[in-house]
Amino acid sequence: MALALFDLDHTLLSGDSDLLWCEFLVEQGLLDPSFRTRGADAALAYIAGTLTPDDICTFSASTLTGRSQAELQPLRERFLREVVLPRIPPDARALLQLHRSRGDTLVLTTATNRVVSELTARELQVDHYLCTELECVDGVYTGRTAGTLNMRSGKLLRLREWLAAQGEGAPTLRQATFYSDSINDLALLSAVGRAVVVDPDPRLESNALRKGWSVLRFDRRRSANPTG
Repeated sequence: MALALFDLDHTLLSGDSDLLWCEFLVEQGLLDPSFRTRGADAALAYIAGTLTPDDICTFSASTLTGRSQAELQPLRERFLREVVLPRIPPDARALLQLHRSRGDTLVLTTATNRVVSELTARELQVDHYLCTELECVDGVYTGRTAGTLNMRSGKLLRLREWLAAQGEGAPTLRQATFYSDSINDLALLSAVGRAVVVDPDPRLESNALRKGWSVLRFDRRRSANPTG
């Protein structure tokens, strides 16, 4: 059995889940409008390398501080329905179905935290799902992350731990195909048997061309502007 691994943001989804979630909470009056600018600035700083993975994940977790699981559930459902679903391009669903028809094991592995991305994983009908976890005490989110962040080298570490837990006969990374758009996933892309970059950022595209990796382009015209 082969593994098919998928990044989420800017790969299967046209957009960044964390930024979309932040904007959604601002629109609901649950976050100060300053979070729009803070979120965008944090994303740019992370891309520029001046913000650490811990910093960017902690910022995302901070949007949930003091909120309960029960309070967030209807918001999560609305976010999926109104914001996420229109941004999943048909090409992404077709790619998932292709691997499903081959009998592959589908794994979504995303840096986005569980509150924001779990319902998306369920919608995409993947077999397994790895994400950044959040600290939750007595059903209330503390605004802190928990465990190893599922990003950069942590994404590779978490996947190796997951494979080890599958026991004897589990597929190996050399039997895996991984789809991603971002240079942040270079460690995992370099570890799998087949790396495919999807609408890659410039740094990843340069690496892909040098390494001979496949480059995939999605038609995102509708999903990139779902209200247009």
